[in-house]
Amino acid sequence: MERKPNVVFFFSDQQRWDTLGCYGQKLNITPNLDRLAELGVRFENAFTCQPVCAPARACVQTGKYGTETGCYKNDIALPLDEKTLAHYFIEAGYEVAYVGKWHLASQGRKQNYSKKPIPLERRGGYNGYYRASEILEFTSHGYNGYVHDEHNNKIKFKGYRADCITDFALDFIRNRRDDKPFFLFLSHIEPHHQNDRFRYEGPRGSKQMFRNFEAPGDLVGQRGNWKRCYPDYLGCCNRLDYNVGRLMDTLKEQGIEDNTVVIYTSDHGSHFKTRNSEYKRSCHDASIRIPMIAYGPGFYGGKVVKELVSLMDIPPTLLSCAKMESNSMRGESLQKLLQDEASEWPEEVFIQISETQVGRAIRTKRWKYAVRALDKNGRRESSSDVYTEDYLYDLASDPHEMTNLVKEPYYMNMRAELAERLKRCMNNAGEKVPEILPMG
Repeated sequence: MERKPNVVFFFSDQQRWDTLGCYGQKLNITPNLDRLAELGVRFENAFTCQPVCAPARACVQTGKYGTETGCYKNDIALPLDEKTLAHYFIEAGYEVAYVGKWHLASQGRKQNYSKKPIPLERRGGYNGYYRASEILEFTSHGYNGYVHDEHNNKIKFKGYRADCITDFALDFIRNRRDDKPFFLFLSHIEPHHQNDRFRYEGPRGSKQMFRNFEAPGDLVGQRGNWKRCYPDYLGCCNRLDYNVGRLMDTLKEQGIEDNTVVIYTSDHGSHFKTRNSEYKRSCHDASIRIPMIAYGPGFYGGKVVKELVSLMDIPPTLLSCAKMESNSMRGESLQKLLQDEASEWPEEVFIQISETQVGRAIRTKRWKYAVRALDKNGRRESSSDVYTEDYLYDLASDPHEMTNLVKEPYYMNMRAELAERLKRCMNNAGEKVPEILPMG
């Protein structure tokens, strides 16, 4: 019987799509990822479903929206009865491993694992090799830190964090069981900013090495902190790419490259405080558009997929790699787009936004339409019966989203059409269909 492929999911944190050369980055930031895109499949229009760390992670683990699992914002634990990727892969005979940032165990002060080992029952079913931290930027900095292993032992590391986290993943690959395929979830914190130092921490020398960057169009002329932070941000992305290269070398060294699927993406992007007082939690492409590359069995040929895809499509895609499927997941297998089985692929992606607001948005190839609940607190409430129009952008003429058309009478009919599409998306996500009011 043919052996099922190994699956490696390489997850970055807060990485914009345009940091990769294959998406237009002019500096030599991502040669290894560019090579995978050249040989595998690149998804041109990929977006998160939630521009906040923990909710995006809950969506990836379960295939359900944050409003369905209850993990609609940070600091809400994944319910113990949720079926995750780990459970599916174990059922399919896989050895599972988790390395890096988890961010789904803590809930309030009484259940705070930010610097403590995560108990087995809070690991989402990952019962094997485990080198993780609930909030990795709380137990480490750009250099040096610690994680906990499957036995709750503190494992210290010394060196650049992305390298050390990858070291753990490579250790698993080299010492795995040979009689089983494996599923490895590798969850990096880079290029997320270091919370306690209020900056991005690229490898030493990043500021000099990447000082001549070309600013993304959405940042040009805006305040924020991108001028100071962008070189280190690119340095983080460059080091992630270096570690993608190390991963691929190890797969080749182990003789399993041809039977391993590698998928690379991020939880959300970063707007560098140009859209609100922090880095994400908005409907803008800087926050929601992400890189997405797949390589391995089923993902060869240097193809570029132009359809709009969502982070919600990742869970069923990972299951499809192992010939599995689930009726409880909201997304669609990306393999369908490569096998001409996607005759009714969605023409928009749906985004839930929390913490800074109770918001919802859809992104089509041309339009961005967003609403928010004016009387709701995004840190206390997950949804609303009434929303007010917030943003409308024509991405064909305004790709950097500088001109909000939501009050323009000329676009009244377009707003009405997009509002109905948004309501359908909310209904399909298990939400109550709301009333949407025009902006006053």
